[in-house]
Amino acid sequence: MKCSICNKTIDTTFLGKLLGTYVKDSRGKLHPVCFECQKKFKTKEEILKQLK
Repeated sequence: MKCSICNKTIDTTFLGKLLGTYVKDSRGKLHPVCFECQKKFKTKEEILKQLK
C-alpha cells in the first residue's frame, strides 16, 4: 500500500496491518498515511489539506 501524500510504500505487519494510519475525509473515503507524513503534518486538518 502507498501513502496518499508522498506515494511512498507503507510496510505492513505479519498480520497484514498497516504501519501507519488511515485518515477519513469528508466523503468517508479512507486514505493511508505513513509515519513520516504524520510527523510532518501534525493535525488531521493539515493532512486533509495535503490530500487535496
